[in-house]
Parts: sequence; C-alpha cells; structure tokens
Amino acid sequence: MQVRQTAIDGLIELIPRVFEDERGHFFESYNKTLFTSLGLPMDFVQDNQSFSTKGVLRGLHFQNEPFAQGKLVRVITGQVLDVAVDLRPDSPTFGQYETFLLDGKMANMAWIPEGFAHGFVALEDSIFSYKCTNVYNKTAEGGIRWDDPDLNIDWGITNPNVSEKDQILPTFRTLFPHVVI
Repeated sequence: MQVRQTAIDGLIELIPRVFEDERGHFFESYNKTLFTSLGLPMDFVQDNQSFSTKGVLRGLHFQNEPFAQGKLVRVITGQVLDVAVDLRPDSPTFGQYETFLLDGKMANMAWIPEGFAHGFVALEDSIFSYKCTNVYNKTAEGGIRWDDPDLNIDWGITNPNVSEKDQILPTFRTLFPHVVI
C-alpha cells in the first residue's frame, strides 16, 4: 500500500494495490499491521455508509469531545472530492484544509484524525464508506458551512445539492471568533 503524507500533520492518503483481471478486482482495504506501523488507531467502533447522487455535498461535520471521531474514509463506487479542515487549535495548520479525490476504481482512502471537520461532494453517483474511532452522538455534533468565506474551499462544482441542515451551519469565524486564518 502506498502512503501519501499531506501538508497537514496526521492527515494521510492510503492507496492500495488493486489486483484486476477479466473477473473483476481485489484489494486490501484494511491491514492492522500496516495501520499500526503508521500510528493509526485500530479501535474502530462504528462503520457508516451513504449513497449520494452526483452534485450532493455533505458537510462540513465534526464531533466534539468526548465523542470526537477519527475516520478512515473511502468510496466503494463513484468518485468524490473529500475535504478535511484542521480544527485543532494548537496545530500550526489550524484552519487549513486538504482535499482528496477519492475514487472507487482507484480504491484510495483518507485517514482523517480527530479534530477535523469533514465533508465531501459527489462528482458521480457514489457510495461512500467510513470507519470511525468513536460512536456518533447527536449532542456532540458540530459543523461549519460548506461555503465558509474564510475557508474558501474550492469544491470543484457550482450549485451543489446541500441539505437544509448543512445550509444553516455556523461559519468558521462564528465558532472561532478570535482566530485569524
């Protein structure tokens, strides 16, 4: 498996070797020994899966302590632009984001540690899957508007299909009024 480090500490892309022939394909999506050697948590406690039609944008979501979640995310079919925003106040990359083009054919994955807001936009009809290090807790959920002017994320599409709930999320500056990014 190939590992790509990003400019944000702890945030990585994992690209498995895909074995393909006329019958289909095979790849390893999880390997405890490899993940341990990379310092990734092994205690996944919840798996989630969603289907999104092309143009659907979900996020930016996070869970507050004590229910913060690390996520191993991938696309089973389709293609998404995945976004992770560093919300760790003591991090030198606080307020910065990284994007990943997750593709079901490539089978690449992104590791998003605790302390990040996460979202994605479906560039094709897509099945999105992720393993979490903590269970979902409604009272701990938080989010940032997908079109936050301070973050200025280029989602690569115009007029995404965004839920009413995500349309009214607060801005980054509302959540962190004393921070300059």
